[in-house]
This record gives sequence, C-alpha cells and structure tokens, in this order.
Amino acid sequence: MLDVVSPVRWTLWKQRRSLIVYCLLIEAAAVTATVTTAVMVPSRPHDAVIFASLAGMGVLQAELGRQVERVRRRVNGTPHINLTSVWTFAGVLLLPPALVAVLAALLYVHLAVRSWYRLRRVPAFRSVFNCCLAIITCFAAEALLARAGVDGMYGALDAGWTGVGVIPLAAATYFLVGALIAVPGLSAKTRSFKELFGGWADNLLEIATLCLGMLTALALATLPALVLVVIPPLLLLHRGVLVKQLEVAANTDEKTGLFNTAGWHSLAARELAKAKRKAKAPFGVLMIDIDYFKRINDEHGHLAGDVVLKAIAATIRSEVRDYDCVGRFGGEEFVVLLPETGEADVVGIAERIRKAIARLEVEAMDEGRTTVIKGLSASIGVATYPEAGGAVERLLQAADKALYSAKRAGRNRVVSIMNAG
Repeated sequence: MLDVVSPVRWTLWKQRRSLIVYCLLIEAAAVTATVTTAVMVPSRPHDAVIFASLAGMGVLQAELGRQVERVRRRVNGTPHINLTSVWTFAGVLLLPPALVAVLAALLYVHLAVRSWYRLRRVPAFRSVFNCCLAIITCFAAEALLARAGVDGMYGALDAGWTGVGVIPLAAATYFLVGALIAVPGLSAKTRSFKELFGGWADNLLEIATLCLGMLTALALATLPALVLVVIPPLLLLHRGVLVKQLEVAANTDEKTGLFNTAGWHSLAARELAKAKRKAKAPFGVLMIDIDYFKRINDEHGHLAGDVVLKAIAATIRSEVRDYDCVGRFGGEEFVVLLPETGEADVVGIAERIRKAIARLEVEAMDEGRTTVIKGLSASIGVATYPEAGGAVERLLQAADKALYSAKRAGRNRVVSIMNAG
C-alpha cells in the first residue's frame, strides 16, 4: 500500500523510458479531455439517475463476479478484457462525456481495490493506464456520434435506420481505438500478434460486452426496469470465459505462454495420428536448448532470466507457422512440432530460429536499472517422422540425441539425427 501513496516508489518509474512517457501522455490526455468536456457539455437533470444506475449495476456485477475476475486475471495470458465496457459504452450512449469518464474511473477503482488487489500481475500504474485508455475510447466513440449528428441512444431512436447504423459504428470506434492505443503500452518486441491483440475469443468477448452495452442503453432509454435482465447473462458470460481460460491454462506454460509438456504431447499425438492416416506424411521435431542460460540467471537475476525466456519463446513462435506447435519442457528447453515438413525444410527452419535467437537483444531490469542482454545462442536437435521413429517419445529421444551432439560439437548449431553420428 505504501508504494501506491508514495510517488517515488511507484512501479512506473522502473519501466522503460518510452513506456513512462506514453503512460503519462495518455493520463494527461484523459484528464484534459474530461475537464474540458465538463466545462463545455452541461449535464441534464436525469443524467444523475442514469449515472447512478450504471455505476450501481457495474459495481454489483463486479462484486458478484469478483472471485471469477481474480482467477481470470491469474490465468489470462493475453490482453485482459474485463466487462466494464458493458457499462461504459452504455454511458457513451446516454451520458455527457465528462460523466462517462467519471463512471469509467469509478468502475476501475472498484475493480482495482476489490478484484485485483494483491495480484502481482497488476501493478497500480497498469490499472491507471487502462482506466485512462477506457476514458479516451469513450471520448472517441462520443466524438463519432457527435460527428454523425446523433445524440446518443435517444437521438438514435429518433433517427430510425440512420441511428441503427451509427450506434454499431460508435462501438467499432470504441473497439479499434482501444486496441490501437493499448499497443504502444505493451512490449511489442517480445510479444506475438495474438499476445498484443488477443485471439478470436478475446475479441469476441469485447464485442459481446459492447453489444450488451447497447442493449443496456436501449433498456434505460425506453423501459429502465428491463436493464436488470442484463446482469444474469453477463455473469454467465463471465464464468463461461473463465472455464475456457482454465482449459487453456491447463495446457499452457505460465511463464512463456507456450504449450507445457502435457499440452505439447497431446497435440503431437494428434499430429502423429494424422500423419499416419496420410500415408506417413512427414513432420519434424526440434529440441532447442539455450546455451549457458544459467549465466544469465547468475549475472542478472532470475527475473531477468524470465524476461529472456519470454523473448526467446516469442522469437521461436514468430519463426514458425501459426499451426506449428511450440512448447516449453521446463528450464531453458523448448520443443517444436512442424507438421507436413520434410527433413531439409525442418533443418532450414531450425537454422532460421537459431539465427533469430542470436540476433536477440532483450531489455530487462537488473538491480533497478534497465540492462540489455544479448549474445544469446541455442543448440538445436532435429528429428523427422518417419525416419527417426514412429512414436512421439521415439522422435523426442532422437531429437534429444541430436541436441546433445550439437552441444558436444561446440553449441550454437543445428544437428539432425541423420548426421548426429
């Protein structure tokens, strides 16, 4: 708690300089826009009732789903999508901009205190940044409505089909602006496209919350008592997303976001069965070991070592196809499955991965200072089906044997089981 009330100890100051500047700019923009619109756009008498309704339902939904939200935060490996968009987008359609900003701030403060407190993955500056990002996306959506001459949900109801078209455009603006503003605040050098923008399921969840936000605004603008029916499906959606995330987490390495041993073996077994059905269609297996990784932990600390592992995992992922399977088998050892790929191509991919790892320069914190870790290298063993074996374990053993041949030969090289000796 002391870190929150003592500015000199904020986690923000330990981040890279570009992130510090970007966070401060976003926060300044959100505050400036809120103050400016508070002066320029007056509130209407019934706005206080709408604001209280949205704030009350937002807090109620967060309280009812608090334990689910905490677990989701722990297991989620992609950009975290909470469900505040239901209430903030409804606010965009019903309230003046400044009140929407206050609503977003209230809901995020409540989430931070009640759902995210003590979660090590949620430093205070991230919560503040996400809140300000939400405020700016609300202003962007309201700006589109104003440009179209539609006064929120009330104006859309009067505008007929024109209003029907403008409201989804405002939702699309909310969605796209939020995604684009968030990217500079992430570490693009060490993240895949999916980690930056989320997968289909993540984005469909955000779209679903915006649709519920439209329905909430429609209910409050026409038959306010009906707004209560939004909460049950919202809670079911929340819990359903958690179940899916837990299923993914069971097969995912927490540190790198790759498949863990169980997840990789399961997928590899399916690919092997598929290859056998296709008259022994070839596929390759790579065993990758980071050379002298212990030195990184010894010289820079285990936290820096974790950052390097994540960067290497993202690099491997970026050098293979979307449907190739990349896993981490613990420590600094990775494994890659390359379906429908012959030995020559597998060796070529392994060389490409080795060179990409050698080019890596990773920024990490070392005793409170940012340091750049480079000079990395990897030894890679290659085995292919069916030449090296007809079972997953036989292929792994063959790739492991080739890997140790690479290490004995001096490391930082690729060795195929066919020439491992």
